[in-house]
Amino acid sequence: MTRNDYDVVVVGGGHNGLVSAAYLARAGLSVLVLERLPHVGGAAVSTQTFPGLPARLSRYSYLVSLMPEQVMAELDLDVRLVSRRTASYTPYARDGMAGGLLVERREGEATRRSFRELTGSDEEYDAWRRFYDEVGTFAEVVAPTLTQPLPLERDVAAKVEPELWHDLVREPLGTAVRRRFANDTVRGVVATDALIGTFASLDDVSLVQNRCFLYHLVGNGTGEWRVPVGGMGSVTDALARSAVEAGAELVTGAGVSAIRPQGDGAEVTWHDGTREHGVTCRRVLSGVAPWVLKILLGEPEEPASKPEGSQLKINLLLERLPRLRSGIDPEVAFAGTLHLAEDYSQVEAAWAQAAAGRMPDVLPGEVYCHSLTDPSILGDLVGTGAHTMTYFGLHTPASLFEGDREAAKAQAVERALASLDEHLVEPIASCLMTDAEGRPCLEAKVPQDVEADLAMPGGHIFHGHLEWPWAPNRARLETPAQRWGVATDDEAVLLCGSGARRGGAVSGIGGHNAARAVLEAL
Repeated sequence: MTRNDYDVVVVGGGHNGLVSAAYLARAGLSVLVLERLPHVGGAAVSTQTFPGLPARLSRYSYLVSLMPEQVMAELDLDVRLVSRRTASYTPYARDGMAGGLLVERREGEATRRSFRELTGSDEEYDAWRRFYDEVGTFAEVVAPTLTQPLPLERDVAAKVEPELWHDLVREPLGTAVRRRFANDTVRGVVATDALIGTFASLDDVSLVQNRCFLYHLVGNGTGEWRVPVGGMGSVTDALARSAVEAGAELVTGAGVSAIRPQGDGAEVTWHDGTREHGVTCRRVLSGVAPWVLKILLGEPEEPASKPEGSQLKINLLLERLPRLRSGIDPEVAFAGTLHLAEDYSQVEAAWAQAAAGRMPDVLPGEVYCHSLTDPSILGDLVGTGAHTMTYFGLHTPASLFEGDREAAKAQAVERALASLDEHLVEPIASCLMTDAEGRPCLEAKVPQDVEADLAMPGGHIFHGHLEWPWAPNRARLETPAQRWGVATDDEAVLLCGSGARRGGAVSGIGGHNAARAVLEAL
């Protein structure tokens, strides 16, 4: 810290905070970023997870879709995002026979044939193509608005075909999925994009699942989720470099304890582990969750309003890829998103069990093998047959891990791996590497771990429920912060993280929009 007063103090050095810092410093403002952890990046980090082994895993967040190419270009980010050659593979067993639904990255005859083998005709694949063509037109409308002042709902709706708007925005997503598709497996593959990090039934009247679905399908107008070369840490490194080169100051090990608005600015207090520090500024940008921000502003903690995360993340390092019962090449099956126990009926059954307070008997989840797309993350293990693997489980809310957390975590991991082993010739445990201390290379994170590691309340990866990326027709959009969807109750404090109206996932959109609001105001 080189001064006692700044134009802007950013609380939280996650990727969104770094985006804000880079934009504002480039505009000539003095910017201080305060990060509680000993490193910046928040959830967007790569770590050498297993002792003695060089592989660097994307420990928390793991793919990029929503980060606008505009932001990457404007900040001169030296990041390469690579397409996965397989979009998805869904293994299944029917009448004692093992098969799988393959969706190629560029869908071709193999995809159509795979649908036909599962469903008996081309009707379901034709419905699939129609649906995603329509969703693509929706994405083309919404994506450009994410880095613009908030549009009104009616203005977005006017550019979308009415039936599609009804299906995605007006009624629970489950209704549209059941009407448009007949096959249980196909329904599930479509629907699971609505449930990543979101605990809800597909028929939830709140439509939180619809909003999650929309964010997963609109990135850059294509919805494609790509692998950052070098892991998620490469995104953070590029953002930090952009911010520092522009003149922003990054301070780590700085645990912010209070934000006190005063006059036309605010005072921010933090502790470095040895002593307390304070600084004044014209604007504070909050990259922490809104629930946490309220506490920093001096409001009492409200347990009833605390977000609740719902995911199981398992990181693994393998000696070799396992073989599948269906006979497909593992390098094809694992190259994209591998869906496990995600038939529509299985997903809804798991939600019902979890909502009743029980760990789902059959745990739905997805597997990703990023080293097939980016071998560089393996380090010296390249060429040995080794691979990273990530499992992301649905419908595992934090409440299931209260009490004996380790026992509940062990049960969840067992059921997650069982859903994979069902489709393998050999159990996944037989493919695990061991670390320098002789332990299997498997690390599991439940919501409580995410909260402890990253200070995300309840372990909610979006800092709370996602909101529609437009403003209600009667919304007040009088101030820059309101127009950009980053306002709080105090004019000097703005949201720049996942809790901003168009936050969520590794996008940088919250950071971009907060910076734009500040530049308009100052």
